[in-house]
Amino acid sequence: MVSWALDERLEQPFVLDAVGRALKRARPQIWNSDQGSHCTSLQYTRLLEQGRVQISMDGKGRALDTIIIERLWRAVKYDDVYLRDTTSARDTRTGRGQYLLHYNEQRPHSALDYRTPAAVYFGTEHLTSAA
Repeated sequence: MVSWALDERLEQPFVLDAVGRALKRARPQIWNSDQGSHCTSLQYTRLLEQGRVQISMDGKGRALDTIIIERLWRAVKYDDVYLRDTTSARDTRTGRGQYLLHYNEQRPHSALDYRTPAAVYFGTEHLTSAA
């Protein structure tokens, strides 16, 4: 995970802004998404094509296509969401930000030789700024 965003509604301008911010932070070789209307829109695919990113979309009903991101969301839910009693969007955004920073930049992962995902992806021990 190189970037994240949270909004109360999943509307196209928000999605495009989130993708744009992520692409400013890092340029992955492959960008994987589902086949939802936001991810199949011309604006979305053009943004990725302009970023010279190969587009990959999950097959319908293919849960194994997204196994890595599904594992991340499981960790977010069980290690953070279900343990917090947030009362506002601001609390939710702050809590997710703290957890994702921890997950990505501070928590060693056994599958990554006890390095953080950020260290593996960026080739460093810690990122210089949070997403």
